[in-house]
Amino acid sequence: MTTTAGPVRVLIADDHAAIRAGLRLLLDAADDVEVVGEASDGSAAVTNARSLRPDVVLMDLRMPGTDGVAATRTITAEGLADVLVLTTFDLDEYVDGALRAGAAGFLLKSAEPAALLDAVRRVAAGDGVLAPEVTRRVLAQLFRGDGAPAPAAGPAGPVPVGAAAAAPADPRLADLTPREVDVLGALGRGLSNQGIADELFITEATAKTHVSRVLAKLGVASRMQAAIVARNVGLA
Repeated sequence: MTTTAGPVRVLIADDHAAIRAGLRLLLDAADDVEVVGEASDGSAAVTNARSLRPDVVLMDLRMPGTDGVAATRTITAEGLADVLVLTTFDLDEYVDGALRAGAAGFLLKSAEPAALLDAVRRVAAGDGVLAPEVTRRVLAQLFRGDGAPAPAAGPAGPVPVGAAAAAPADPRLADLTPREVDVLGALGRGLSNQGIADELFITEATAKTHVSRVLAKLGVASRMQAAIVARNVGLA
């Protein structure tokens, strides 16, 4: 999901009123971001996402009742908004669950205001966001769907055309064109649309189109889930 013209519409979901107030103050201070609602638990987040249709839901993971993982799963499954998770970084099982539920990105609650605003804008624009600290731990603990550990990452750098043939079998890769395999490898390394464009010498709009096609062909809900596939088959 990408935002339409106008300010990025944000729904804040956190069970602590003080945190919601602080986030609202920060986000409303930006000219291009508008907080359209709040939620104190996952159930309210889903209800408010359905009624308000924000561009981005800023989602806490640990909340009473319906937690942030379950709420993320419903919101992404229904295509209500993109979800940017705010994590305390010490709850890997929650982060992994939200990743698999379709979250578009993860940011630490200790992030600087400028980083938070940038993450909201990037997620609304269709990019994924992973805080560097979260990236290291999440990618180190990625698992295949059958529960087996993902293979170690290969050397950094562009993925050569045809690399999928040498990777562990995944029938979904057979539907990808060579350029889409390159894009999948870039997603596995956490590149933004602009980063993919720069690496492959294409426009950002073309990169965005390739990313959308890769997600559709893989049958995944987010760039982060595509990154898991890339890591599992050795493309990143």
